[in-house]
Amino acid sequence: MNDHPPVVIIGAPRSGTNMLRDVLTKLPSVATWPCDEINYIWRHGNVRYPSDEFTPAMATPRVQQYIRRQFDWVARRYNAQTVVEKTCANSLRVGFVDCAVPEARYVFIRRDGLDAVGSALKRWKATLDIPYLLQKARFVPPLDLPYYASRYFWNRIYRLISREQRLAFWGPSLDGMEALLARHTLEEVCALQWKRCVERAEAAFSAMPEGRVCAVSYEAFVRSPQAELQRIVEFLGLGVSNRTLTDAVAGVSALSVGKGRQELGDALARQVLPLIEDTQRRAKSRRRADADVYAQAPTGYGCRYKGPG
Repeated sequence: MNDHPPVVIIGAPRSGTNMLRDVLTKLPSVATWPCDEINYIWRHGNVRYPSDEFTPAMATPRVQQYIRRQFDWVARRYNAQTVVEKTCANSLRVGFVDCAVPEARYVFIRRDGLDAVGSALKRWKATLDIPYLLQKARFVPPLDLPYYASRYFWNRIYRLISREQRLAFWGPSLDGMEALLARHTLEEVCALQWKRCVERAEAAFSAMPEGRVCAVSYEAFVRSPQAELQRIVEFLGLGVSNRTLTDAVAGVSALSVGKGRQELGDALARQVLPLIEDTQRRAKSRRRADADVYAQAPTGYGCRYKGPG
């Protein structure tokens, strides 16, 4: 593909994946697509599959070839040595992604579950951003356009008629999504999305050789952005000056830490916490273990991942 392996950012919705991608693409010779996510590209060849939980077998040679052409397009278009990709739904199908781009390196970012749930709830109820959709639409494979056009038309209509004033769909689509939406409150569905994305990604990464995944805490990144970015670029093998790192993280803020919990409120937080408590506890344990390792590591230590812990 390119001079450096592609970088795939993995994270549940509202976990800082956009922020991390934007920071990385401020570095020299690093680029991405000129839109938010490219789920259309990842789903091409499996567009009518009912969820985003793809199996590795679904990455057929034809699908792999198509996806790799899109990475090559970004590298040529922006003269990039490193292509960064971020699509939250990839949290559910890391094995599939790894079949398509087996040389990829991963940055796995995790955020406090309740913060992520509170933030996701707002997106489920947001109005459709037509300019945003049009920006992404240029990357829809032409054969898939009728399918997506009908889906987004229904999404727009559903929000107008929904008693909850929510979209018909948003974010990574889980197996059995329609049944989950019928059986659970919207807050609980947000919690289940976060839980499933984190657990599926953890399981996939725990089976990978050490050295292919860099685990990042959203909270640690926004509180110490330059130190965390330094750790990531060392993992990726990118030679970057301190001044460049400083400039890249200039817009990073910790103001959103705790914001999702606050917007969710105590009552709803108590309602959804039992759904995610075990996953949340494992993630916190892993963050503490990683922090101890990084504190004791010599200069130049990058990242490691040894599973959910």
